[in-house]
Amino acid sequence: MIVRQVRITQKSNILLDAVALVIADILGLLIRFELRVPEGTLRNTLVATAFTMPIRLAVLSVFGMYQRLWKLATVKDLVALTVGVSVAYLVSMTLVAVTTLSVSRGAALVSYLLALAAIGFLRFETRIRSELFDGRKASNASAGRNGSISTGVLIVGAGSAGMMVAKELAVHPEMGRRAVGFVDDDPGKHDAVLFGLPVLGALADIPDLVSKHQIDEIIVAMPSAPGRTIRSVVDSCKNLKVSMKILPGVYELVDGKVSVKQLRDIQIEDLLGREPVHLDLESIGAYLTNQTVLVTGAGGSIGSEICRHIARFKPKSIVLLGHGENSIFEIEQELKRKYPNQHTVAVIADIRNEDRINKVFEGYKPDVVFHAAAHKHVPLMEANPEEALSNNVFGTRNVARAADRYGAERFVLISTDKAVNPVSVMGMSKRVAEMVVQSIGANSKTKFMAVRFGNVLGSRGSVVPIFRRQIAEGGPVTVTHPDMTRYFMTIPEAVQLVIQAGAMGQGGEIFVLDMGEPVRITQLAEDIIRLSGLEPGSDIEIVYTGVRPGEKMFEETLTRDEQAMATKHNKIYVSRDSQVQNSALQTTLQELAEGLGETAANGGDQGVISLLGKLGVHD
Repeated sequence: MIVRQVRITQKSNILLDAVALVIADILGLLIRFELRVPEGTLRNTLVATAFTMPIRLAVLSVFGMYQRLWKLATVKDLVALTVGVSVAYLVSMTLVAVTTLSVSRGAALVSYLLALAAIGFLRFETRIRSELFDGRKASNASAGRNGSISTGVLIVGAGSAGMMVAKELAVHPEMGRRAVGFVDDDPGKHDAVLFGLPVLGALADIPDLVSKHQIDEIIVAMPSAPGRTIRSVVDSCKNLKVSMKILPGVYELVDGKVSVKQLRDIQIEDLLGREPVHLDLESIGAYLTNQTVLVTGAGGSIGSEICRHIARFKPKSIVLLGHGENSIFEIEQELKRKYPNQHTVAVIADIRNEDRINKVFEGYKPDVVFHAAAHKHVPLMEANPEEALSNNVFGTRNVARAADRYGAERFVLISTDKAVNPVSVMGMSKRVAEMVVQSIGANSKTKFMAVRFGNVLGSRGSVVPIFRRQIAEGGPVTVTHPDMTRYFMTIPEAVQLVIQAGAMGQGGEIFVLDMGEPVRITQLAEDIIRLSGLEPGSDIEIVYTGVRPGEKMFEETLTRDEQAMATKHNKIYVSRDSQVQNSALQTTLQELAEGLGETAANGGDQGVISLLGKLGVHD
């Protein structure tokens, strides 16, 4: 039998509470005076009840009694209910005390206890009924429905997300999944029963539980879990013939809601994921809300993610500037779908065209600039040094000058760890870009800053999509050197920290993001192969091709002359380096600007590098 749950409106709750309070007051009198209530006391109590009713209901409303979702009530809600009813009675009795009404304190105490019980029951009966109903369905689903074949599911994580998964599986048997139980590393949850399903053990018990309970699928329901936890689950299931699904991480849960519809395959980003970033939303909102924000390279991996995140802070306008019309069109359409009330402007422009950039800044007068446009591919820039310098150096100078000229409040340069002790043209160009920004900022009212970080997973041109394509083609997967390491972080994490750093900068800083531990590229390749359901070596071969021009065996986060200083955010550091020699910088930039083409033609790559050598930016 299916129980029909009736939705109680806010007005209905208020009416029920009023009835409960009246009954509690009358019963309080009857109990206190053993059914023989003096006439005067009864009259005074009824008057006091009518007098204090609006006050008590108002206090209950202040404590959220008519706004909470009681079907999902927790201990915190119970505490709020207790405090709310207590305060309501204290306020009402205090007001009655200053009137001429004479009421029984003993009856009031009994009335308070009865009201607390009645209002508590009215709230929690929904939760209790839900627990019993869903628990019964979960038990029925666990036992199988009409003998039909269903997928046995083990849920990893007995927290709120895991319980939501269990609940959805129970009420949607048509999904063909049969929840068997939970595993969780919290010993306090072991042997507990949630929604009629047992907590069967810890994560280390998964292999035994899979065979014992005929598990076909494992669902990881821990949106806040770090990558090492996800990796431990994957490693424990390495030799098991089970499919694995995962709920999105906190970065993907924009609205905070968890649903079985969001289940997806485990990806390399999950294995390398770290603790969620905690943001100072107030400070970020202070410089983004109701402001015009311009993002260069807005169609790229980093630029588009910056646009998605800043849209949540309701800026006045987002100017999407980029050179590729298709990618700019795509992010513009995405923002219009997700944030229909957000004003966005798509601008197609080349940052190397100074006149065009000046016109854009003159027209839109941005308050905040995120400069993400850049050439980032190391081998390609080794072969095309002119492009690296004209785009990364002079393009950056054009945008920075425009920000200064047209009064932007903040300018954030997206930099890279390859700018540290660079050996590649790309890295050198980004280091000079940092110096350009610092130089312009030294005499500007605009707060200029740069943010350095390493590789981001899934960005265009990164190794992850390359590995996935090679695996899809049957291999081999190519790695340059078995000992090659890189720092990695997810795009959302990097962007959140960039936006946070933008709120912290006072001008002239180079912020360095905490990238965690470096990752061996070979290990990364093996992980991606295994997540594809294949085995490295036997199914997909890994081939080492040799270190390419401009590549380093490992990346660094600080130059020889820099020191990292902690900030108020545990994942953001600020480097303190030697001051930029502005005169030398301007002289060299002038030489580069005047003779870049001729230098490249006559001196080749070494001609460009020799000019950069004057700035001391290469080994």
